[in-house]
Amino acid sequence: MSSRGDLTPDQAEAQGSFLSWRAYLIKMKGTKRTAPLLAPPVADLAVCGLGAFAGIGVVAALSLVYQLPMIVASFGASAVLIYGLPEAPLAQPRNVIGGHLISAATGVAVYALLGLSWWSAALSASLAVVLMLVTRTAHPPGGATALAAVLGRAGPVYILTPVLLGAIILVGIGLVTNNLSPRRRYPQYWL
Repeated sequence: MSSRGDLTPDQAEAQGSFLSWRAYLIKMKGTKRTAPLLAPPVADLAVCGLGAFAGIGVVAALSLVYQLPMIVASFGASAVLIYGLPEAPLAQPRNVIGGHLISAATGVAVYALLGLSWWSAALSASLAVVLMLVTRTAHPPGGATALAAVLGRAGPVYILTPVLLGAIILVGIGLVTNNLSPRRRYPQYWL
């Protein structure tokens, strides 16, 4: 009979027990990649670059022209998903807009209730992750949106501009640019 330390991570999980240290560390080895890493065709790279430039450019230009805060650093990461990986579930409009909106509201609420501290910053990002997962709107840049709200001492207007308005603009430009390629379709779904 095997001791708990001899169980593979899958066996330990199936038995409903906690992993041994050995099984825990074995999980960190990862597995071999089964598919090669392929670069997209040149035309799709051009569409990706055009989309990212247009999306961030429009949001940044509107921010400067109207002197309204319409851009947050996390939009750069959103651009990677929307324009570089438009088929990914995390790049879909529900996730981009919903993830940023929930995260911004979380960050603003945490700052309003707890102020600025290392733990309020950590709490805002962790709560945003949990809430995005619960609402099925996971969008990794959302964690940075929540964090920026606390670190930037944001008020409620942060939720609408830059976050909501900027996310809607990025998705709108994604609709236009991603569909220029016959190999791309954006969005895969709305809700």
